[in-house]
Amino acid sequence: MNAAVSAAVVAAAGLGTLRWLRVAQREHYLPGSVTRFAFRWWRLDAFNVALAVAAVAGAAAAFAWPLPALVTAAVVAAGPVGLGLRGRTSPLAWTARLRRVAAVTAVLLLAAGGAGVAVSPGITAAAAIASPLLVDLALLVMAPIERRLGAPWVEKAAQALRTSGASVVAITGSYGKTSTKGYVAQLLAGRKQVLASPASFNNRMGLARAINEHLSGHVEVFVAEMGTYGPGEIADLCSWIPPDIAVITAIGPVHLERFGSEDRIVSSKAEILEKARAAVLNVDDPRLSALADREESARRVIRVGTSPGLDVSVVGGVLSVGGEAVGPVPETAHPTNVACAVGVLVALGVSPDPDRLRALTEPEHRRTVTRGQSGVLIIDDTFNSNPEGARAALRALESAAVAGRRVVVTPGMVELGPRQAEENRRFAAEAARVADQLVVVGRTNRRALLAGASGGKAEVRVVGTREEAVQWVRSELGPDDAVLYENDLPDHYP
Repeated sequence: MNAAVSAAVVAAAGLGTLRWLRVAQREHYLPGSVTRFAFRWWRLDAFNVALAVAAVAGAAAAFAWPLPALVTAAVVAAGPVGLGLRGRTSPLAWTARLRRVAAVTAVLLLAAGGAGVAVSPGITAAAAIASPLLVDLALLVMAPIERRLGAPWVEKAAQALRTSGASVVAITGSYGKTSTKGYVAQLLAGRKQVLASPASFNNRMGLARAINEHLSGHVEVFVAEMGTYGPGEIADLCSWIPPDIAVITAIGPVHLERFGSEDRIVSSKAEILEKARAAVLNVDDPRLSALADREESARRVIRVGTSPGLDVSVVGGVLSVGGEAVGPVPETAHPTNVACAVGVLVALGVSPDPDRLRALTEPEHRRTVTRGQSGVLIIDDTFNSNPEGARAALRALESAAVAGRRVVVTPGMVELGPRQAEENRRFAAEAARVADQLVVVGRTNRRALLAGASGGKAEVRVVGTREEAVQWVRSELGPDDAVLYENDLPDHYP
């Protein structure tokens, strides 16, 4: 009986593990991320808590009698309820890397199955409950192997970059990286041959791929967006993509749950300066202002921001360089991101063109404005998830020239660590002041958003998915109305 029960539990755990492999892929294969999401899902509601209790009870009882392990098997195959096997917005992609992680996880589950046959199915059932932890263990085991597997592609990219002779502009920051990168490319167009890393290719393998696939001998400036989830990552990127010009756009609580503190974020982002001859720093942030003071003895520092008297400033919608007015900045453009981009031009010795400045456009899904089929004005800020950007999007909604309703659709902001609940309460309070209706999507931040919106003028509606929210907007709003879609979370979030 031990063999049959253990085999059933392993099969059920293998099915359930598809959920956790999907989470691993969506969370960039970071060890620990799967277990963190598993806790969120199993504690989501009373039903999932009850299922978790039943699974644990079944595993415990199986040490005395094998059959209760089948209860655990049923739970891990079916739950947590709400987290789909295939995925609605983020389906599992069977890449080579995922197959390797899945193989290691399968070995761990089979080992637990063998222990169940030899000793007790309770061991197998306990391993099935811990399958998120097993995936994390597989990620940890595979991390150095994946690094070695990627090394030839990284070296090829590094060699191509050295051979090209292109100047390297590296951009990091808690937010504003992608917009600033886009502004740099637009402002340099026609003046220099520019290659900007596509989309959000901002990690080791993404940047290696961008260089290997797109860098040619004609490129004069390579603009690399660099992201990080912890100390040392940007230093590693800069070891083979050494920047001539380094940019830090902003410091904020984005990914705070991974970093632990904003001071740690500052020090991690500052790694981008170590090899650079020039630094472009947004000194609106006092921490970056202090960093500028410390760095000016080591390299050229270009101070940018929204205050007069800086090397580059945007004040009252007008760009100035060295105190001389250049021209107006589009209302849709974020002032400090424009200032950072022009700071790059200053470092390169290129004067900004007022016509190109006026024509700056935003990256997709970052406060882009369109009209829906019903005529409703849509402010799409779905790729934005930071407090400052969310406040700017609310200001855009408030100033929209519409006679009808103003609506905010949001799941709230994530990865803000201990500040997440408070930041979402603040955002909802402001949204309830600006908007006539607030549509809260999903459960991740529901409690904080509802608490923040209480007492405001906005009518609050709760929906389970973004698709439900979009359907409601299409059926209810028209040409006189405006809707802000603030952030969007993939469905591995509750």
